[in-house]
Amino acid sequence: MKGALPATGRSPGSRLARDFKRHKWLYAMALPVLAYYAIFQYLPLFGAVIAFQHYTPMKGVWGSDWAGLEHFHTFIGSYYFWRIVRNTILLSLYSLLFEFTAPILLALLLHEVRSRTIRTIAQTISYMPYFVSLIVVCGVVKELTRSGGPINRLLMPLLGGTGQDLLQQPEMFRSIYVLSEIWQRAGWEAIIYLAALTTIHPHQYEAARIDGASRWRQIRSITLPGLLPTITIMLILRMGYMMDIGYEKILLLYNPVIYETADVISTFVYRKGLLDNDWSFSSAIGLFNSAINLVLLLTANRMSRRINGNSLW
Repeated sequence: MKGALPATGRSPGSRLARDFKRHKWLYAMALPVLAYYAIFQYLPLFGAVIAFQHYTPMKGVWGSDWAGLEHFHTFIGSYYFWRIVRNTILLSLYSLLFEFTAPILLALLLHEVRSRTIRTIAQTISYMPYFVSLIVVCGVVKELTRSGGPINRLLMPLLGGTGQDLLQQPEMFRSIYVLSEIWQRAGWEAIIYLAALTTIHPHQYEAARIDGASRWRQIRSITLPGLLPTITIMLILRMGYMMDIGYEKILLLYNPVIYETADVISTFVYRKGLLDNDWSFSSAIGLFNSAINLVLLLTANRMSRRINGNSLW
């Protein structure tokens, strides 16, 4: 009968109230998390309206004059548009190709180590850099790549060169950035894949060995298929912030000499918004960047669902 209550005789509201009463402390534990996202993630979304205004603090968000799409047109038509978009895309692709795959390879290598002690030591050493402050990491990178530094002294006899500071050479920045990201994050991110590998039943490997499968064949036929759902989900999540290259590290490493390859959308937004006080223009650029990330996320999720049935929703 249309409009009839469920078979239990209770409306959804009464069932929710009963569940809340029964698990009130669980709901109470979730309140700080909900408050965090409401205050720091959703509430600031209302501030995106300044991207369509000539915002001034004296007039406020609702009192500033409207500019429409003027800031977006200015950004797309600016001299720096193609440079920072190209740099952002290239650095994102390099990170996706090398930094995203490094934890997967590390997890596979650690999974193949039979000695539990050696595996634990190697895993601990690999994820320790993740807990080092970003300031310290960038300081180490600068020290290693400076003129006369260890890397320069190593490369000069092998490849030649002038011994110039590597962070003063535009063509070297992307390699330095990606390698430092791999060193800092690969061990920590490999934990997710190692956890996924524990869900693969050992009997599958035993059956494969009885059938004469080599170690490489076991990886191809058992390990990688078992990792595929996790890799897919992590890839979809990664696509959601593909254009949000970690500007903190770039700001600590780059300088005007290497803007040609190091300047990305997020660092351009930082300079325009905080250094030049052009809040509306920087908000328009940030909104443009977020829109691209949203499109990439939706596209990756839909393609994944069609190809292998794995998706976020």
